[in-house]
Amino acid sequence: MTNEFVLEAITREFPDSVISHSEPYDLLTLEIKKEDIKKVIHYLRDSSLEINFLTDICGIHYPENPAKEIGVIYHLHNMMTNFRIRLKAFMPKENAEVDSMTDLYAGANWMERETFEFYGVKFKGHPDLRVILNMEDIGYHPMLKEYRLEDGTRTDKDDKMFGR
Repeated sequence: MTNEFVLEAITREFPDSVISHSEPYDLLTLEIKKEDIKKVIHYLRDSSLEINFLTDICGIHYPENPAKEIGVIYHLHNMMTNFRIRLKAFMPKENAEVDSMTDLYAGANWMERETFEFYGVKFKGHPDLRVILNMEDIGYHPMLKEYRLEDGTRTDKDDKMFGR
């Protein structure tokens, strides 16, 4: 199975869903419309492509691009042919919501919860979307690039310890 073969199969099945594609480090990477991401992943799993293992779901934040400020990234794998693919869906921060993949992949449960917790992405249809790693009353999403990297009020840190 080649990148070209899979790209052609996806664009044939979903001609209006693929926004862009690239192959960084020979990994087929597609940007998909967020409203179509679940249909595409369902097709990859159930078609003859048999890309049936969800390796990871994660988020990303691009504050300099308001139309595509929040992204959800899916890594999928066909274990038989060792074919991997990356799918990305972007959205504005105010509308950070995509369909849950928990009904397709049970392992998506905690990955989606982590992405919700750190980036604020809501997953429609998720059975238990709540905080799992931080304190429940944290009140913000710590991986968004709108917070300082370090706490300036700490007195126990000396910049010389960090080579500054």
